[in-house]
Amino acid sequence: MVMLTKSITASKGSPDRDRGYVGKVLRVFPDEGRVIVEGVNLRIRHTRPNQVYPQGGRVQREMSIHISNVQPVDSNGLATRIGRKRIEDPETGRGEWIRYAKSTGEELS
Repeated sequence: MVMLTKSITASKGSPDRDRGYVGKVLRVFPDEGRVIVEGVNLRIRHTRPNQVYPQGGRVQREMSIHISNVQPVDSNGLATRIGRKRIEDPETGRGEWIRYAKSTGEELS
C-alpha cells in the first residue's frame, strides 16, 4: 500500500485524488520510474472492438504516475520513508538486506 504525497488531477468525470489517498500498487515500471496505483489518475481510452471489449468504445483505465508522488505506508497507516539495514544470521554468519520503515523501525515486506 502507498499514500499519495501530491494531489493528482483526474480527467473529466472521474474523481480527483487528494494528498493522503491510500491505494494498492498494481504495476511498477522501474526503468521509467513510474507506478500504477489503484483508483489514481483515471483516464478514458478509446478502443476498437476486440475479444475483451466486443463493442469497443470508451474504457476508463488507470495511468501511471511518477514514483516520487507516492510513499509506502507503515502499520499505523501513515506515510513513511524507507531505510535498509543488514541483518546477520547468527547460525550461518550470512547477512541479508531488509527494508524497514524509518518512522516505526518495523520491517516492510
